[in-house]
Amino acid sequence: MTRIYLDNAATSYPKPESVYTAVDDYQRHIGVAVGRGAYREATTAQRMLDQCRQSAARLLHAESPDRIVFTLNGTDSLNMALMGVCRHRDHVITTELEHNSVLRPLRWLKDYRDIDITFLRPETNGQIDPNQVRSQIRPTTRLIAVQHASNVTGVVQPIDEICAVARQANVLTLVDAAQSAGHLPIDLGQLPIDLLACPGHKGLLGPLGTGLLYIRPGVEQGMTNYRLGGTGTQSEDDRQPDAMPDRFEAGNHNAPGLAGLAAGLAYLEERTVTALQQAEAELTERLVQGLREIAGVTVYGHQLAVPSVGVVSFNIAGFAPHEAASILDDSFGIQARAGLHCAPGAHRFLGTFDNGGTIRFSVGAFTSINDIEQALASVRELTGA
Repeated sequence: MTRIYLDNAATSYPKPESVYTAVDDYQRHIGVAVGRGAYREATTAQRMLDQCRQSAARLLHAESPDRIVFTLNGTDSLNMALMGVCRHRDHVITTELEHNSVLRPLRWLKDYRDIDITFLRPETNGQIDPNQVRSQIRPTTRLIAVQHASNVTGVVQPIDEICAVARQANVLTLVDAAQSAGHLPIDLGQLPIDLLACPGHKGLLGPLGTGLLYIRPGVEQGMTNYRLGGTGTQSEDDRQPDAMPDRFEAGNHNAPGLAGLAAGLAYLEERTVTALQQAEAELTERLVQGLREIAGVTVYGHQLAVPSVGVVSFNIAGFAPHEAASILDDSFGIQARAGLHCAPGAHRFLGTFDNGGTIRFSVGAFTSINDIEQALASVRELTGA
């Protein structure tokens, strides 16, 4: 049975061949810690890390490579931002749509730093109204945390307008780009974003265990850091270096993973995010159209005039989401995600929470039109349409 992978919102698969080669080459032929020696392999490792950071900065149009902090994953990036920025009794504005990687750190901050949280409810189209954001800002508001694109419906938020509102009020912004980085062009030179977090293993096409946190110049001065230790620099001082990115990069890097991420970023740079966005949009349009033509299938989101990425949630009448997903895998080789997708508020908004969430198909850089047609045929057969 042919494997058809439609769970790219969880992690991209397959990766470019160059990613596999880079990881294997690092493990077999370099194999050393970054920044911990002056011999040939150590300088090769440092050069790889520098190139990866430069590629990430170019992709996001960051001010300079040292604005990019390497992390363990997107969750780690979000934790670093939230724990670093939020202080005792601060007020934070976020949305009901967020992933648990935002919701759970915020809950901890509420319990242990007594922060106050305002949860914004989206409009019927799934977007947050920037005017609603403006109306909830207080003198104590420290941060606005918002996803760029939903991991449940794919809806893209108007982050340019939301972040502009925050900038006018002198409030920091944190954008969760887990479902947009590598899928949508992001220009930090144009967008008034203070912090942007994303994993390296989704749209950036790198291995698991990699992530990025962008920090706008000056923002780091108001952040605390819970990860302290060796950096390979200023070893004579028992205080963490102030310079970026060492300020936030204690301990050994996941060098094999970052070698793979560097290859993934090079692939994106060569193919271009704009070209990938167009290809994924065409596949997503066919997927949504085809699902909506099947009797008994309900598709969530993807309304006209509302920008979206290639994340499509749906349900099949008469089947629980996990049941349908298991049948699609076992009988047809269609691999999808089912459940609440670590975003319980999004499912409460959609009305799918009590029934166990949805089935989710998500396209990626290597999804083909044949994959989409086979997935649609499998859903038709499952429903008897």
